Amino acid sequence: MNIFFVSLGCDKNLVDSEYMIGSLMGPYNICDDENEADIIVVNTCCFIHDAKTESIETIIEMGNLKKNGRLKYLIVTGCLAERYKDDIIKEIPEVDAVIGVTATEEIKNVIDKLVKDNSEHLGVYKELSYLPENKGKRVTSTGAVTAYLKIAEGCNKNCTYCIIPKIRGKYRSYPMEKLLEEAEELAKNGIKELIVIAQETTVYGMDLYGRKMLAELLKKLCEIDGISWIRLMYAYPEEITDELIQVMKEEDKICKYIDMPIQHASDRILKKMGRRTKKDDLVSIIEKLRKNIPDIVIRTTLITGFPSESDEDYEELVDFVYNMNFERLGVFTYSPEEDTAAALMDNQIDKEIKEARKDGIMELQQDIVFDKNSEYIGRTFDVIIEGFVPEEKIYVGRTYMDAPNIDGYIFVNSEYMLMSGDIIQAEVTAADGYDLIAEDIRN
Repeated sequence: MNIFFVSLGCDKNLVDSEYMIGSLMGPYNICDDENEADIIVVNTCCFIHDAKTESIETIIEMGNLKKNGRLKYLIVTGCLAERYKDDIIKEIPEVDAVIGVTATEEIKNVIDKLVKDNSEHLGVYKELSYLPENKGKRVTSTGAVTAYLKIAEGCNKNCTYCIIPKIRGKYRSYPMEKLLEEAEELAKNGIKELIVIAQETTVYGMDLYGRKMLAELLKKLCEIDGISWIRLMYAYPEEITDELIQVMKEEDKICKYIDMPIQHASDRILKKMGRRTKKDDLVSIIEKLRKNIPDIVIRTTLITGFPSESDEDYEELVDFVYNMNFERLGVFTYSPEEDTAAALMDNQIDKEIKEARKDGIMELQQDIVFDKNSEYIGRTFDVIIEGFVPEEKIYVGRTYMDAPNIDGYIFVNSEYMLMSGDIIQAEVTAADGYDLIAEDIRN
């Protein structure tokens, strides 16, 4: 039977999908066309309203294939499945099974029951305290270059706008030996870049070992043959230690890049968000990172329109973005999520104001990035090749400054035949918006 996967939302969801696919290979065939599928699995997200809407629309769209196609079974998993487990079966009768976020390793058993036992409307869940073992094979879906290494599940921060702790549970670190085994296997399969992820990476190990162990994990990952780049995401500013900074500085394999969500710069708003930092703390850690790690690229994310955000709060955020001169930045408008403290707060902001404030910051950030990109002209960078654009006869890749799918690209002219995963040196010759143009220095 053919199985088609739809993985929505974050890269942490994607890792879950890759393990589910791996556990089904052999007994079942994984296909890449929903119209050829006998079974469809939708791995959902519901972090913000737009993600929830996309998940529901996708489920309904896939469910319609039961009427108009060959589809026999529809399975829903992921965050939406955990949060609305009863509603999905009740409101969308096309769904045959719902699997909670900590029960994804049961995917083969669920499909076997549907196919072999003619079971109906299955619901499979485990306690949120459970840490999925993911012992089976993993099939990466990010091409031959990059893979995500999920080092933990859940979160303990309980920010007032975020539903994740209620959906994913408390923070649980994967044992270091398990992660190193997984990374070794990825390297054997040709992965060159590891992207370290979790809801929060910087407190890795606290629950297992009684202290932060991210720096040690990174050092051990650097020892793995075949891995050339290691990129760190979701590092909370208040948890970044001097030891972590030193490891990032000393280890050549670690990209001088950090994804550090800060959400705002007004102390009043940060407090209402339940964040653990003040603006002065953020300035301090940013200055420390830049002082100790030359050429570091700092990516951050912000939220505009949080309840009671005033014009003064917003202007403080704008000034902060201008002064901090972030290399990479993304902005979300605040989304009131049910069962969160922020959704019950007074002075909710109109959608038009949220969007206008978001647009204002993104326009400022565009100017910052374009100016920075022009300064790279004439510099030489290592570039990891991801593909080839035949109509342009040019290779597409990334420097250490860019994470896949969220940052920019570098387009490289080369007289040589290059393959995905090759790492070459290229000199930047031009800037094109968020992207760079370069020449292979061997030309």
